[in-house]
Amino acid sequence: MKTTAIVLAGGSGKRMNSTVKKQFLMLKDKPLLYYSLKAFEDSFIDSVILVASGEDMEYCRKEIVQKYRFNKVEKIVEGGKERYHSVTNGVMAAPVCDYIFIHDGARPFITGSILERLFEEVKISKACVAGMPVKDTIKIADSQGYIETTPKRDLVWMIQTPQVFSYELIYRAYDILQKEETRLLKEGISITDDAMVVETLLGEKVKLVEGSYRNIKITTPEDLSVAEGFLQD
Repeated sequence: MKTTAIVLAGGSGKRMNSTVKKQFLMLKDKPLLYYSLKAFEDSFIDSVILVASGEDMEYCRKEIVQKYRFNKVEKIVEGGKERYHSVTNGVMAAPVCDYIFIHDGARPFITGSILERLFEEVKISKACVAGMPVKDTIKIADSQGYIETTPKRDLVWMIQTPQVFSYELIYRAYDILQKEETRLLKEGISITDDAMVVETLLGEKVKLVEGSYRNIKITTPEDLSVAEGFLQD
């Protein structure tokens, strides 16, 4: 079975309060993006498509892919305005395969065991995502900021990446999204992750698979401090 990973590295990192984009910030002695690419390089994944902003593509090629000898990175493709545009470009550039793993490059702590769990599940369900049950009680607010509902905590998960799909399923979903984007925006439907594309456009169910509470996304300076602590454990 052929597998491809799409690693997204096109974020601006505005909330990091840094002139350096977050995926290129140094974590210990390596750029943040290194860690997710290293996880895929050392795994069963056959090939990697790296998605970066146009202005960063050459930097990624020389200072990350070539420097750290990530031989599985087959292509570096340009991202888009929104995350789903970047994923679309990655999916369309991916080689025909059996399964596609879509991962945020700002999540450095993806592990081989998480990848294995997702791989076993996607072969059964065709669509699955990493995540973890929430630890806190969650409240749903109304438009005025008052509590409207309290969902049962044991049914609420924090969604992570990788999100994994059969090639045919995710290609078809993003192909439809390209054609239906204007309509979805007019209807106020905001696409926030890949599972939502599959759920909304294809009506497919997506299985939740246990990731890790350490599989955090680096978004703020506080996250970077937590990540440094993880590396010291």
